[in-house]
Amino acid sequence: MDELSITITIANRPYRLKIKKEEEEVLRSSAKKIESLVKEYAKNFHFNDSQDLIAMVALQLAKDSSSLEKQITYRDTEMTKKLKDIDEYLNEKVKI
Repeated sequence: MDELSITITIANRPYRLKIKKEEEEVLRSSAKKIESLVKEYAKNFHFNDSQDLIAMVALQLAKDSSSLEKQITYRDTEMTKKLKDIDEYLNEKVKI
């Protein structure tokens, strides 16, 4: 197992992580997204400290994640239903 030690910075605080090598790109990209959102919130809203910003970013990302999970579940359900309908249709046609 290839492990890698990296440091990411979120809200001006460094975090050392020990990760699998294949996770590096996703983690660095995620950290950049978080940092970008923190800066956006800092620019647009009044805040007392960086913890307020991080809490708002966490809330936004959790909302986005939940929304995507619902979309995926809906698509999977609809796709399964349509595939079942197609399967039934084809089974009927093959019997002829």
